[in-house]
Amino acid sequence: MRISSTTVALARCADYREPALLDVIDRMWVACAPSFSLRGTQVLLKPNLITARRGLLACTEGRFILAAAKWHLDQGSRVTVGDSPAFGTVESILEQLGIGRQLRDMGVRITDFRQTRQVALPSGLRVGVACEALDCDHLVNLPRVKAHVQMRVTLAVKNYFGCVGGMRKPLWHMVHGGRQGRFADHLVELLDVLPGGITLLDGITAMHRTGPTGGEPFPLGVAACSENPVALDLALLEVLGVGLEASPLFAACRRRGLAGSEPESLKYPLASPADLQTAGFVVPPDLVSIRFNPLRFVKNSLRRLLIRMGFLS
Repeated sequence: MRISSTTVALARCADYREPALLDVIDRMWVACAPSFSLRGTQVLLKPNLITARRGLLACTEGRFILAAAKWHLDQGSRVTVGDSPAFGTVESILEQLGIGRQLRDMGVRITDFRQTRQVALPSGLRVGVACEALDCDHLVNLPRVKAHVQMRVTLAVKNYFGCVGGMRKPLWHMVHGGRQGRFADHLVELLDVLPGGITLLDGITAMHRTGPTGGEPFPLGVAACSENPVALDLALLEVLGVGLEASPLFAACRRRGLAGSEPESLKYPLASPADLQTAGFVVPPDLVSIRFNPLRFVKNSLRRLLIRMGFLS
């Protein structure tokens, strides 16, 4: 992924109803990548499908995923929806979101990230990344704006962590999440090995107070789009009124000097963050350790294995 563009399209979007949402997606895409043709391309939509165990607010809104799929199909793309949920399967979570059958009827392929390929990050760390993510022509990142007890708030950059296969994600927490760990730095390095694409961010109904699950709905009413997830994260932090230094992930982007990590470099062809700023979005004041409790790690790993083998649902 080439992190070079500093254009971020921000738009007011009050709800998830079509055709208004499709129009917002179209306007944002054209503002960010006006000359890019999707006809004949293999597009992977990567929403946040972490789990449906504690309600659906932790996931990207189903109607947002559906609208993104429709828009890309209309451009002549072949569309796949994929992720690696913490619990459950992509198919089961999409069913609970109420869009599984609609996606299948539209000819959209649905997949769990089971097959991975070892790639080397710039630091030398090797990691298994989903083959679907590495092999697609265009990777479309579909995060939801969420508070997070380990990262304070998660936006575009964090959602790419779902491209790391299955058990490797909790293992990263264990190995790289200690006091001297480099979890955020390694997560940002994933941008170097993933293919180019775009982020369409669901900030229409955000989740605040806590996360990555169990938070409360917040009516932010914003959608965003950018080819550069770093620039998009900066723009949304300004919309939310969250200090740039308060985000460990954004701090890691700045340490690497990535394009889009300085406010004065960003371009806003539609609305600006100042136009959309909304008070009241609450983030955790104190962050908890990124490293999982060892007993929790073993218990959850066993549960994931039993789900995959079909003994649990």
